[in-house]
Amino acid sequence: MVARQDLPLADGKNLQHGLVIAGHGRHVWVETPDGRKVICHPRGKQNKTVVGDRVLWQITQDEGTIEKVLPRKNLLYRQDEIRTKSFAANLDQVIILLGAEPEFSESQLARALIAIEAAKISPIIVLNKRDLTPLFDRAWQRLQPYRAMGYAVLATAFKPHGGEASVNDNEALASALQGKTSLILGPSGAGKSTLINRWVPQAQVMTQEISTALNSGKHTTTSTTLYWMDDTKTTALIDSPGFQEFGLHHIAPMQLAQLMPDIAEHADDCKFYNCSHLHEPGCGVLNAAQGKTQGVELSPMRYKIYGDLFAELSQTRY
Repeated sequence: MVARQDLPLADGKNLQHGLVIAGHGRHVWVETPDGRKVICHPRGKQNKTVVGDRVLWQITQDEGTIEKVLPRKNLLYRQDEIRTKSFAANLDQVIILLGAEPEFSESQLARALIAIEAAKISPIIVLNKRDLTPLFDRAWQRLQPYRAMGYAVLATAFKPHGGEASVNDNEALASALQGKTSLILGPSGAGKSTLINRWVPQAQVMTQEISTALNSGKHTTTSTTLYWMDDTKTTALIDSPGFQEFGLHHIAPMQLAQLMPDIAEHADDCKFYNCSHLHEPGCGVLNAAQGKTQGVELSPMRYKIYGDLFAELSQTRY
């Protein structure tokens, strides 16, 4: 946390440091360095805050107004044809949580990884429900290309009521989370809420308090919330709503290859510097997709995802 510091304004009022820990619509919860939580309202339509933002805010009666968002080290977001959806800011890593069931979409996984790469954030892929064999074994095999690319891929078995298997299987992930701010990202049904409630027992109570205060209704993950895993507030988990679509309209089509490690690995072998990797002669990516090169294979599914995304992103530019 940022040390408490009041900054005088020209009109004699004081600004205070805070951390945005939850939001719903234009209302957010800001946590102060001494642990107080205050409902704040951004000043002006352009003053958009997201969970993880460090802000300067000002007391207004029993609530507050956010006067300034401090510079971010990163921001993870997705963008479709209609709108931009921000997940969180100032992240150390993103945990992409998948489940052995329901079957995860490899296209959604690829899209999330591309957005994370573009934001220059470290990803960790976590496959949950390890106890569901052979469903888990099949899902684990589908992740082989991602392990070959160098992504960290971990196995977990979070159970709603805990248990010994849950503890043993999750030690590697627990170690990876220590001392970091991690966004938990993934489709509905992968086990995000179970994971959060397992490591942050007070999360459900806090979520209900926030929901009541922000008038966000019943306890479902409709907004993003930051939870501290430790009393020293050095390790944070950020829960986010599940998603069905993951737009990448903020990515240029010619940027796509460099954000997909297996495509990028073979792109240096292309004859033309502006190769689209779709039809050009002497294309290293095409050769890899057709099994004509040595080294790490380019899976047919991954190449199809690249081609589909290139076509989609090309259409959005016109």
